[in-house]
Parts: sequence; structure tokens; C-alpha cells
Amino acid sequence: MTNKKIKNMEEFAAVSGISRPTLSKFFNDPISVRASTKARIEAALERYDFQPNLYAMNQNRRLTKNIGVVVPHLADPFFAKIAHTIEDHIQAMGYRPVLLGSQGSPEVEIQNLENLRSLKPAGILLAPLGRASDLDPIEAFCAEVPTLLFDANLEGLGEGFVGSNNDQSIGLMVNYLCRTGEPPAFLEMKSPSNPNAYKRRTAYLRAMEHLGHSPYLIQAEGEGWEFEEIGFREGLRVVRDKTLPTDTILCSNDRLAIGLLSAAFESGQRIGLGPECSLRVAGHDDHPFSRYTCPSLTTISQDYEAIAKQSAETLLTRIEAGSPVDSRQETLFDGRLVMRHSA
Repeated sequence: MTNKKIKNMEEFAAVSGISRPTLSKFFNDPISVRASTKARIEAALERYDFQPNLYAMNQNRRLTKNIGVVVPHLADPFFAKIAHTIEDHIQAMGYRPVLLGSQGSPEVEIQNLENLRSLKPAGILLAPLGRASDLDPIEAFCAEVPTLLFDANLEGLGEGFVGSNNDQSIGLMVNYLCRTGEPPAFLEMKSPSNPNAYKRRTAYLRAMEHLGHSPYLIQAEGEGWEFEEIGFREGLRVVRDKTLPTDTILCSNDRLAIGLLSAAFESGQRIGLGPECSLRVAGHDDHPFSRYTCPSLTTISQDYEAIAKQSAETLLTRIEAGSPVDSRQETLFDGRLVMRHSA
């Protein structure tokens, strides 16, 4: 055994090269990990002076193994995909995911949290509605149950936030569109539900200013989560009015862009880069349907896998610690440009 004293699970994970969630599974149930992993952990325990905090582990055992996962819309393939990826990571850590959708309703969002509270969950992963969310009961819930936010941030609430770097991703897309054609206008909802929309608007304005171009906002009327309908309706108006100072439109999200593509088709517009095309369209999120639109949609891909894994591991670390974190952490992942035929 070395003389180095290991103070906690995080240090032991660092020196052993084994992830903290895997160590937690081992100390809860040694036969729950693979034989080769078990041998590595036992070898590390022989080498280093480490005794796990059995009191904290016993406290954790009194919790259920339920992890609540709440998303705005289960019917939306974007949220279905990221929720499914999160489920996989939770199950791999030995916990049971309980997946609920808020149907775009703040009342249902709170009801979901209350229903989960009755299950005595070990923790919650929450993708909040955002601007429409009822903040007071969410704040009260977060004070009682370890809760990590993902996808959309509510400043100051929960143990932390894991999501996409909107400033980087919108800047990346604006830069690409300006290099390859006319600077883009920005299509968004006038009163967006999701806080990501505000961040993307700010990022667009900043990127255009940085490149020396004048921004042009197209703010569509409408509220709620029927983004395709709103994009279609505003797209018809924009295309038929012919008042745009550019032939390029960047949409705040892919669902707005899908509605715009449909409106352009109905208006007889050709979308893309060719000489016969009159409009370029780009989006953000890499919605599962975006590769199958006609033409296929140029967009920014969010790193679903990294967001899901970081969300699950951060929450589990908090659960294992048995006490609130010292400071709220925010983790952002960069987006990736996906070039398709629409731009």
C-alpha cells in the first residue's frame, strides 16, 4: 500500500482511473460490475489508503433508485432522443429512470414534479419549459430533491445546468452563412417559450456585429410549442411580402425552419445554393427530422451524448455526496455545423 491518504471518492476515482459512478456501483454491490473492473478496483484498494464513507453510502441506500426525467414534450423527437440517451446512462449506473412529459404546460410540469416527489426519487433531471415555468414551486422542489437542469436553464435553480453553448453554435452558423453567401436574417418567435431562444437571439446579434453586418430580426407572432405552424405562417408572410434585405434566413430552431421550408415550397421558392435557388435556410438543433426535409436542412448539431452523460453523472455525484454542492455548476458543450442542401 502507498502512503498516500485518499480523502474521498473523487480522489480515489482520479488515482484509480475508474469513474465515480462505477465505483459507486461496486461499493453498493461488488458483483454489479464486470469481473475485470472489480479486479481493478480491488487492486487499487490494496495500493491506496482509502476507506469509503460508509455512513454516506448507507444514507444513499435508504433512497430509492428512481431518477425522474422531465422534458417539455415527449412527442417531440428532439426531446424523445435526448431523454432516451439519458435513460441509457441512468440505467448503466444502476438507477431506474422515470420519464415524464410536461406537454408544454406549466401546470403539468409542476404536477410531474409532485408525482415524482411521492416516489421518493434519488434525484431529478429536468428540462424545464423555460419562460412559461412556474418558478416558485420549482425552486421549492429543488430545495428538497437533488435536481439538475438540462437543455434549458433557469438561472440559480437546481444543482447545476448542462446544455449547449448557444453563443458558440450560433456564431459558428452565422460565420458559415456569411462566408458562403449573403448575411442571414434571424427568424424567431416574438415571445419564445424556451430560454435558449433569447440566448440565440443575443448570439446572432453579437456575431453579426462582430462580422460588420447589420442584423435583421424576423419576429413571428405566436406562443406555445407549435413551432412548425408558426414558422409556416411567418414564412408565407415573409416570402410573399418580398421585403427581406437578404436571401438567407437562420431560424432559432429546426422546427421553425421546417415550417419555413414548407411555406417556401408552397410559394414556389427553390431553397439551396444553386443558381436556380432564391432562398437559403438554416436551423439549429439537428432535429431528427431535419435530415429528411426537402431539401435537407443545414443546421447545428447538439452533442446529445455528451449532454446526457454529463447530466446523469453530475446528478449522481450530487446524490452520492449526500449534501448540497458548494456552488452551482454550468457545463456547456459546443455545437457542430451540419451542412446539408438547404444552405
